Amino acid sequence: MTPPQESQLLARCRRGEAAAWDELFDLHYDAAARFIFQLGADFTRDDAEEIAQESFLAVIHHLHAFHGDSRFQTWLFRIAGNKARDFREKRQAAKRGGGGAPLSLDAEDSETGLKLDPPSHAPAPDADLADAEQFAQVRRAVEQLESPCREVVELRYFGDLSYEEIGRLLQLNVKTVSSRLSKCLDKLEQIAKRIFAGENAKISRPTP
Repeated sequence: MTPPQESQLLARCRRGEAAAWDELFDLHYDAAARFIFQLGADFTRDDAEEIAQESFLAVIHHLHAFHGDSRFQTWLFRIAGNKARDFREKRQAAKRGGGGAPLSLDAEDSETGLKLDPPSHAPAPDADLADAEQFAQVRRAVEQLESPCREVVELRYFGDLSYEEIGRLLQLNVKTVSSRLSKCLDKLEQIAKRIFAGENAKISRPTP
């Protein structure tokens, strides 16, 4: 969809046209659900769908806050990322026995910021398992990054946004995005090494 076509579709949504909302949903729901699913190693299919639904409800209520400074999908991914972090924090608080809803670490309003069917290349079952385990370890490493780093890495590699799109979304110039991403990847590499080393240690530890 071209930018003018997207602007026209969003204008129809703002006028309350049900068909326009259906079209917007069909265009972006699957991508948002896949993006969310990749943000948490512990997210299930149902979790991703629930978060995606919450994200689109936020879009419905706050579309007036979107002024076209970036692509709509870029703005949607920002909302989805905030919703995913809020979801994870609430679940962790529940496991600890806390009853209150925690404040998002991103210090911004997550409101403004369903078919999950990832493609399958169907390699051998053992290759599938190895890939899934490795990806889970990478996601664990990303989750240990501090918020600014986690955000830029998620947008670049999980959301597949360009440096220009990330810059518009985070209000940074492209050089700053490139520099931050490079530093964050260095940090991610160190975290990943510790995680992979820990896994290897468990496997290779001799029995008494």
